[in-house]
Amino acid sequence: MSSSRPRATTALLGAGIALVTALAASGCGDSGPPDAGDAKSSSKSSEKDGGAATAAPLRWTACPPPSVAQGTSPDGKAPGKDWECAKLPVPLDYAKPGGEQIELALIRAKARDKGKRLGSLVFNFGGPGGSGVATLPGLATSYDKLRDRYDLVSFDPRGVGDSAAVRCLGDKETDAANEIDGTPDDADEERAALAANKAYVDACAKNSAKLLPHVDTLSAARDMDRLRAALGDAKLNYFGISYGTELGAVYAHLFPKNVGRAVLDAVVDPTQDPAEGDLGQTKGFQLALSDYLKDCAASAQAAACPTQDRIVSLLKKLDGQPLPTRQGRKLTQDEAVNGIASALYSKDTWKYLTQGLQEAMNRGTGDTLLVLYDLLSGRGPDGRYSNLQPANRAISCADSRQRYTADDVKARLPQFRAASPVFGEAAAWSLLSCTGWPVEGKWKTIDVSAEGSAPIVVVGNTGDPATPYAGAHRMAEGLGKGVAVEVTYKGEGHGAYNSGNACMVRTVDTYLLDGKAPAAGTTCS
Repeated sequence: MSSSRPRATTALLGAGIALVTALAASGCGDSGPPDAGDAKSSSKSSEKDGGAATAAPLRWTACPPPSVAQGTSPDGKAPGKDWECAKLPVPLDYAKPGGEQIELALIRAKARDKGKRLGSLVFNFGGPGGSGVATLPGLATSYDKLRDRYDLVSFDPRGVGDSAAVRCLGDKETDAANEIDGTPDDADEERAALAANKAYVDACAKNSAKLLPHVDTLSAARDMDRLRAALGDAKLNYFGISYGTELGAVYAHLFPKNVGRAVLDAVVDPTQDPAEGDLGQTKGFQLALSDYLKDCAASAQAAACPTQDRIVSLLKKLDGQPLPTRQGRKLTQDEAVNGIASALYSKDTWKYLTQGLQEAMNRGTGDTLLVLYDLLSGRGPDGRYSNLQPANRAISCADSRQRYTADDVKARLPQFRAASPVFGEAAAWSLLSCTGWPVEGKWKTIDVSAEGSAPIVVVGNTGDPATPYAGAHRMAEGLGKGVAVEVTYKGEGHGAYNSGNACMVRTVDTYLLDGKAPAAGTTCS
């Protein structure tokens, strides 16, 4: 959550499966938002309603294994015979649609019941920076019923994975950058943190200069309309999660008449600027941590449970004394904070948080917390990074116009610390992520008004750490009366549908399969 780390909006819907695999591989088992006026003016182009989007037929072939940039699969294998992949050419710059093209990586599994096929259902799992091509096969069992009548489709957005990936630092350079204290306590540490941030930004500018102006969400939304046309669908049926809700809402704003059946789950608040968003997220992770601590204290393992005071004490100790791990790397304070945050994305991974904190507090080792951190940062067991971090930063900075200084951060530190003694300081310093960025952002806050759109189901989770519950209501208000249908899940973790809650799954499936929108105010628990 510090300036050299990915922001915590990264969707970790597959955290339970991925974490178990990662822990096994490491030897750690179960032991002991855009300015409303700016966005609106930029969307009033000839593509406002999207009717002109056309594309040549896609050429689908057998899928290769996920690439390093996408985040290689734990077994290194291709997703299997049910999956096929393709490339979609789109303009690098939509102001010059006949100019240079880039290719977007696509993946799909065809609907089983061809006679009752409804078309394609396009997924974006969030980030920004997450590879849909690598993610969808691993989560496909969650959408098995939907696959009866939909082709399940996902893609790597521009700048992500195998879609003209943004490149910044190399693997070893990234490791070195992650060792620098991102929450400085004195003038020397502050200079080092600012220098590290500048080095990262300079590397992005050097290695991806041509891409950086064009990885914004407005361009990605226009890409989705090209994808809709290439798939042969008159309407875009869409399932967006985390950052995917922002992308879906921007699409609905640009192309309201092209929206089919759409669901937004784990909803980004479109009314907040980065500072407000980071503060809200800090409060969300603090709420999730408190819920975890209460749950642990009420369990059969209560005697082994940490307390917040002990966690804060551990983090203070790590500031000067990183912990050893079996990998030979050291667990730093920043990595521990992000490792704790990583485990809070799913209630299924709370047990690993207990394990990691026990190791750190009782054994003086950081193995499990480091694996949790690596999962959030996109670092594989082989030391190679996906492009999650650079894509996350590049997309965020291409979108948001705000640029904060160290003085801005220091002025906000008391507020962030009050919001969370665990996450506050790191979240505040992460506001420097776009400082010195070579491209001006598109907006200050997002205009998501979508008058004329089909109903969009907006799902908020009361215990969501990364996209706090209040954001769902604000998104619904932004989309407009008669468009948004609000649904609440009283649960834990990031997102609702993938929690497996039967009521939540039934509510969403009924809309996507039968076209029957839920009653406004529907609540599942």
